[in-house]
Amino acid sequence: MRDYDCIVIGGGHAGIEASSAAARTGLSTLLITQSLDAIGRLSCNPAIGGLAKGNLVREIDALGGVMGQLIDSSMIQYRILNRRRGPAVQAPRAQADKFTYSRNAKELLEHTKGLDLFMDTVTDLIEENGSVIGVVTERGWRISARTVVLTTGTFMNGRIFIGEWDAPCGRLGEGAAIGLGDNLRRLGFDVGRLKTGTPARVLRSSLDFDELEVQKGDEEMLPFSFDYDCIDRPQLDCYITWTNEETHRIIRENMHRSPLYGGKIVGRGPRYCPSIEDKVVRFPDRDRHQIFVEPEGINSEEMYLNGLSSSLPEEVQHRFIRTLPGLKHCQIMRPAYAVEYDYLNPMDLYPTLESKRLRNLYVAGQTNGTSGYEEAACQGLVAGLNASLRVRGEEPLVLRRDEAYIGVLIDDLVTKGTKEPYRMFTSRAEYRLSLRHDNADLRLTRTGYEKGLAGEEKLARLEDKIRSMSDLRQSLAGIKERGKNALQLLKEPEVTMDALVSAHPCLSGYSRAVRDEVELDIKYEGYLRRQDEEIASLRRREEMAIPPDFDYDSLAGLSSEGREKLKQVRPLTVAQAGRISGLRVSDTALLMMAVKGLK
Repeated sequence: MRDYDCIVIGGGHAGIEASSAAARTGLSTLLITQSLDAIGRLSCNPAIGGLAKGNLVREIDALGGVMGQLIDSSMIQYRILNRRRGPAVQAPRAQADKFTYSRNAKELLEHTKGLDLFMDTVTDLIEENGSVIGVVTERGWRISARTVVLTTGTFMNGRIFIGEWDAPCGRLGEGAAIGLGDNLRRLGFDVGRLKTGTPARVLRSSLDFDELEVQKGDEEMLPFSFDYDCIDRPQLDCYITWTNEETHRIIRENMHRSPLYGGKIVGRGPRYCPSIEDKVVRFPDRDRHQIFVEPEGINSEEMYLNGLSSSLPEEVQHRFIRTLPGLKHCQIMRPAYAVEYDYLNPMDLYPTLESKRLRNLYVAGQTNGTSGYEEAACQGLVAGLNASLRVRGEEPLVLRRDEAYIGVLIDDLVTKGTKEPYRMFTSRAEYRLSLRHDNADLRLTRTGYEKGLAGEEKLARLEDKIRSMSDLRQSLAGIKERGKNALQLLKEPEVTMDALVSAHPCLSGYSRAVRDEVELDIKYEGYLRRQDEEIASLRRREEMAIPPDFDYDSLAGLSSEGREKLKQVRPLTVAQAGRISGLRVSDTALLMMAVKGLK
């Protein structure tokens, strides 16, 4: 087996982005995965995007990643969520044909120059003088590499649970990756356990659609990728139903048979995506919970019951699922189950996603304690790109909180850590009005180009867009109505760009994306200006770098708790130190004075 510049462990969404980024920026790269047929599998819900998650996908694309292209090639329904609310909390979400998505992901990697795919299971890392220098596989291969990216998802010592039954699996029917988690513990890594789950899948032809509420997609299907302007494809409907008191009664009566409440599962599950057992326990006053019935593919009979994940025994699942309207006669094709798996403490990582314990090892995805395809993919891109930049001897990519949701996510993980699966929300981003999904290219494409990932064509499209936005502003400035120009009129809540286009056909030549973005920038100009002032203050503190070997023990006046927190996180800037959970303001002030004194 040949040597490589980079080995990526795992073929999920983090692994796809990491291996693609490393190879496309010039590294000889090997992706090792347990099953080549499972690359890019949508293990849980057959959808990409959503609130804050859609922003992540567009940021991935703006930087030069591939998730946006994969969902664009496989989407079967498209919606903008939160249309009635402000632009800061709107986001695109698309149902995918999960089989097409996975197939396209595998084909994309197969055709990526400089990337090899290999089917095996990594069981150990090879370490020398504090650096990772290769991997060991289950079949006995020892493969050397200058960098390694670890993206094991739910497979590292994974175990699934359905009632009293459990088995070593990362997904139902797919074996766990055994050995690597234990060897990471041996190497001194802080390894914990987390839990997630997935709902049952039911046979489409067994549903009574007259009793389900139809949920249609938007009339216009828009791409996630900035590389093109539209998608013309038929859409499939989704549906809505509700649990009821009989559903809840059956669940309560069988709660003792749930491994989650019986003590078999020790890992903490996602707070914001709870199982139906959790919902019944945590919200006893709720007489019903909304369930989305979603197609898994164009030619598939499987329907996904979004919101109904469970680890109860199969016969209990059959009973409570059939109490829902429209599902009285449903046939369950795959049962719901919970999965517990190993993850690494993300506070042991630098903001580059490189391990503090083992040089040249990068970690991304659910292995870092996150939940969701999009959260995994954006970390994979950053990890793979930084592995490449390390080999090339260039400065790493570290995105700030004001630059991207990706920056918020990674900073949260490495600064605050997590004890439960971390999910991205708009509320986590202080500057979310600036981090809209529509302007991700303006924020990040030039950075992606400078780091060698985004190509010339993507940069040219960005520059064309910037010119068009400038031209549109000039055109608006030249239009006069009611003693005002159109730029001033657009600041009035009742005036829309669509109305101006109807009244002035000369504006119709600009693309929908350009018109929408200019309209939002104008309407929220005052808010954005105030946010820019806050960002400028943040950047001044971000520029106050703390040496990696700073001696916190020698800093007189630090509280003992603050000293321990700072030594654990090892913040790279004063701004990052200020975000450490529980760190006193006085400790941050002392640190700031000490850092200023170093200059």
